[in-house]
Amino acid sequence: MFTEVLRDLVMQAVGLGLVLSLIFSETLGLAAGGMIVPGYVALMIHQPLRIVGTIIVSLATLGVLKGLSRYTFIYGRRRIVFTILIGFVLGWISRETFHVHWGDQNLAFYTIGIVIPGLIANWMDRQGIVPTLSMMLIAAVLVRLLLMIVSGGDVGLGRELML
Repeated sequence: MFTEVLRDLVMQAVGLGLVLSLIFSETLGLAAGGMIVPGYVALMIHQPLRIVGTIIVSLATLGVLKGLSRYTFIYGRRRIVFTILIGFVLGWISRETFHVHWGDQNLAFYTIGIVIPGLIANWMDRQGIVPTLSMMLIAAVLVRLLLMIVSGGDVGLGRELML
């Protein structure tokens, strides 16, 4: 029962994110960091350290990609695959190392998902860092708002999501 409700919540979030991403892309000409990104970020709005961790890994992925591009030819589909692969590896490393112990608190800067940092880095590379992050955050907040409206304000299940 709980997993069905959780699955429905994720499906609604990703679906709303897809619609908003399409609207923003067609009207403003800017992508929100990948079509599925706003939905997953919306589910994690209550965990800002995960969003920060995801952005840090995305920026690191972009840096590694730019460094590799100086020495190798990375274009087209290969560039997208490399970006997602680098984001996957850096995201995995972040899950193992981005822990800060501060007093009695354990602050974890995990990434959201396994392909999200690579998708965000891909769009940062294409349209710039600030436009990508701005659209991603605006779309995620709107998705979260729409989820709250659709569910009558009860989106508390997102707290249990560990994507």
